[in-house]
Amino acid sequence: MGEEGGQQGWRLSGLRLPLDHSEADLGAALCRRLRLAPEQLRGWSLVKRSVDARRHDQIRLVYSLDVQLAELAPALLKTLSRRWAADPQLQPIPDDRYRFPLAPPARPQAGTQRPVVVGAGPCGYFAALLLAQMGLRPILLERGKAVRQRTADTFGFWRGLRPFDPDSNAQFGEGGAGTFSDGKLYSQVSEPLPYQRKVLEELVAAGAHPDILTLHHPHIGTFKLATVVRGLRHRIEALGGTVRFESRVERLLLDPLDRRVRGVQLADGEVIAAARVILAPGHSARDLFATLQQQGVQLEAKPFAMGVRIEHPQALIDQARWGAAAGHPRLGAAEYKLVHHCRGAGLDGRSVWSFCMCPGGLVVGATSEVGMVVTNGMSQHSRNERNANSGLVVNINLDDLAPYGDGPADPLAGVAFQRHWEARAFALAGGDYAAPSQCVGAFLGDGAAGGGGPAVIASYQPGVVDCAISACLPDFVSAALREALPVFARSIPGYAAAGARLTAVETRTSSPLRIPRNSTTLESGNTPGLYPAGEGAGYAGGILSAAIDGIKVAEQVALALMNQPMG
Repeated sequence: MGEEGGQQGWRLSGLRLPLDHSEADLGAALCRRLRLAPEQLRGWSLVKRSVDARRHDQIRLVYSLDVQLAELAPALLKTLSRRWAADPQLQPIPDDRYRFPLAPPARPQAGTQRPVVVGAGPCGYFAALLLAQMGLRPILLERGKAVRQRTADTFGFWRGLRPFDPDSNAQFGEGGAGTFSDGKLYSQVSEPLPYQRKVLEELVAAGAHPDILTLHHPHIGTFKLATVVRGLRHRIEALGGTVRFESRVERLLLDPLDRRVRGVQLADGEVIAAARVILAPGHSARDLFATLQQQGVQLEAKPFAMGVRIEHPQALIDQARWGAAAGHPRLGAAEYKLVHHCRGAGLDGRSVWSFCMCPGGLVVGATSEVGMVVTNGMSQHSRNERNANSGLVVNINLDDLAPYGDGPADPLAGVAFQRHWEARAFALAGGDYAAPSQCVGAFLGDGAAGGGGPAVIASYQPGVVDCAISACLPDFVSAALREALPVFARSIPGYAAAGARLTAVETRTSSPLRIPRNSTTLESGNTPGLYPAGEGAGYAGGILSAAIDGIKVAEQVALALMNQPMG
């Protein structure tokens, strides 16, 4: 509950105003909604702003605001409080401040080894940041390069100026896979507000635009993300942490008697002793997953999704979502979210949905292994490229993986599945990291495409080869996509137009396995001292949820290092 000058603060949600309202209009609407005279309102601060575009002719901006009152007579304040308490869109301002589990700086016992964090993606960076803020001086190990060198390698590969580097690419390096993405900071997982606020405030402190604190669907953008991850690194180092690049973990060091973690060994043979290791490697650390399996760490296969990237002119999406208001500066580039539950023969239980939609963005090469083609999408903060792109993916179930693994319980069966189709895409497009691509009209092939228009120019780098993309997709994925595309065109006219562009193959939607952990201590199920975390371990699905998971795991490590009970 907030207090302002002895007066209670209130949070109002759901305040709707026309698209072209002024600041004065907002203040007047707030007074009307609360039934206050202007002089009774001291001020307000923006919490969230979203868009209600259910009616194109009446697009509204929807606000959540924290309201501060002027000094009011106790009787009037009591009357207002009683009235507002019955309003579901009004509540006392919640206390969403993050609180450390240990008052920093923590003081571990003499001789306590520094905790090790593996992986410099959002999970690893936030785990290391929290440990550093508590005075525990973490050592963060990243197999790839710092973001400046990594960006040069990745963009150089896309543009045909540098060879592919298996350790410095769109998956590996400072910032993780999210560095070359839209930088979305929203999650379908409900997380406590203090954790969300902690992540967003730390990102702003590291260089992100402050609007991520108030937008309903905040994003950072690729180039800005590079600045932000450098900012996080500098903050960790300033607090006594160590960040090391080109330091690939080759194996864990385990006690032969009780399997307790004793440290890690790097690819160059260096040994780093540690009793607590946070494992946040990202969803593409396939060599590390294989090593963990060989060392007996408990792993299990999990479902994921695969499909293609689809591109349309951004103007088409804007028109479909905003109508006559398309192009309005308060709206920006429009997004979409689509899902279809299949009904066709042999498709029971299959769904198709849009994934990681990037307004005004680019389709990019996201492989992490030689001889594979993987697609992903990214946008800059401005989202001003001519095309919109999105993953269009189909669920992959455990039964689908059985033919690809070493037996029905093989936890690496999903990795083998992904590699099979990525290698098919690589070969289909000529074996030089170009991607297979096809227009929707040709893919549907039966006259079902809705509308014509010129073919969308593929934005994928290093380039595309026009071909029948079904050759690098499982039959059920192709069939599901063919069923879903005309359905999606009912929501977005032109979505299944003959000229819309499909580029294959999108396989890295999430980790194909999970590393089981104790629900309380967050340690590995059979390897004490090992803390699986983030998207690669199967516990997150995007930047925000991965960062929050890193914070939660760091809390448990801190408590363990201080010999306090965990829970």
